[in-house]
Amino acid sequence: MEWLNYRHLLYFWVVVREGGLVQGGKVLRLSHPTLSAQIHLLEEQLGEKVLVKVGRKLVLTEVGKIVHRYADEIFGLGQELLETVRGRPTGQPMRLRVGIADVVPKLLVLRLLRPALALAESIKLVCQEDSLPNLLEGLASHSLDLVLSESPVPPGSSVRAFTHQLGESGVTFFGSKALVKQYKSGFPASLDGAPVLLPLENLSLRRSLDHWFNRNGLKPRVVAEFEDSALLKTFGGEGLGLFPAPSVIEKEVAAQHEVQVLGRLEGVTESFYAISAERRVSHPAVVALMGTARQELFTDR
Repeated sequence: MEWLNYRHLLYFWVVVREGGLVQGGKVLRLSHPTLSAQIHLLEEQLGEKVLVKVGRKLVLTEVGKIVHRYADEIFGLGQELLETVRGRPTGQPMRLRVGIADVVPKLLVLRLLRPALALAESIKLVCQEDSLPNLLEGLASHSLDLVLSESPVPPGSSVRAFTHQLGESGVTFFGSKALVKQYKSGFPASLDGAPVLLPLENLSLRRSLDHWFNRNGLKPRVVAEFEDSALLKTFGGEGLGLFPAPSVIEKEVAAQHEVQVLGRLEGVTESFYAISAERRVSHPAVVALMGTARQELFTDR
């Protein structure tokens, strides 16, 4: 049986991840010629070129892309193995690295992550907020254990990841005391012409809201649009417009932003997902948060 030289594969993987021989050499503490020679040995064993020079850059060949995908999985599994073996009682807390899509409400994130922090075993939580495509890249490079999102992995994504639905929530409109007093009567018809703060048009909740408005013949006055859900609520708390948020965190939204509930929209829901690089989640903290979300958090909507 012929065995692949995994050291050569590792050098290739690091060079691609770091963006070049010079950058990869710094991480591996190898000289440029040594690293280049090691990758050539990998190409000789495979019988195919994996990198070609285009201008001053090294670019993956089609075979290189395939090899890189396999290398991602191989070294990702190796990292999982180390974390599983070493992440047990050693005096050091187990690390949970979570990517959070910009649009996921921060109050909901707190509710989702709290069970992980309540485990008997000490957990060090590391949170990173970004757009979903960038977070998926983090999963692919194994710099993240989990991504929390309001949408599943997009069809045709180049990143191999698995979507786990946590649950769905109804949608509630909130507003300052003055705005709720003005628009409470006749809700939801009172939203016609009312000042509202909404998510950006390309986001799933916004599409659902626009569809609901059209279906009910309502045309609210859009004062502002936001990608960041926390910023949207901050503006709402200042009385600049009525705004939507998941019904599952009604009490938290009202208390934190000092606003009142205007009413719930019938027939509008928002779904939330956990996205992982593995089909079967094994990290104890991830198992805990997914179980609590499905059994408790999203059961009353």
